[in-house]
Amino acid sequence: MADISTHFDKRLYPAVDAADKESCRPDFAVALYPGHLWVDDGQFGLNPDIRVTSQTPATFLLQATDDPVDGVENSLSYYLALKKAKVPVEIHLYAQGGHAFGLRRTKFPVAGWPALVETWLKTIGTVSK
Repeated sequence: MADISTHFDKRLYPAVDAADKESCRPDFAVALYPGHLWVDDGQFGLNPDIRVTSQTPATFLLQATDDPVDGVENSLSYYLALKKAKVPVEIHLYAQGGHAFGLRRTKFPVAGWPALVETWLKTIGTVSK
């Protein structure tokens, strides 16, 4: 989702009809257990391929800190870049949940994330209250 949110200005194919002339920018982004956003170059930084600007859509980030596939540094580095660009962002980090928990109900609090997204979408005015 971060890639789509930051590369919407470049079409990958020539316009075929009027629909292809519409903006590709998403109205919002929900990134669950994101990966490939953080680079460990001796500093805590965002992958340079992810170009966050003030035009990046409002973003909801969610990750379990025990994710064995994509470390929480990915969410944290993206969060900091979004804040720096003054993009509305909300982040939720959970102690347990692992990776790829999706919509599966588990014993962990992270399973309640869909309700958090619904509330967030209402607060940013994307869906009616």
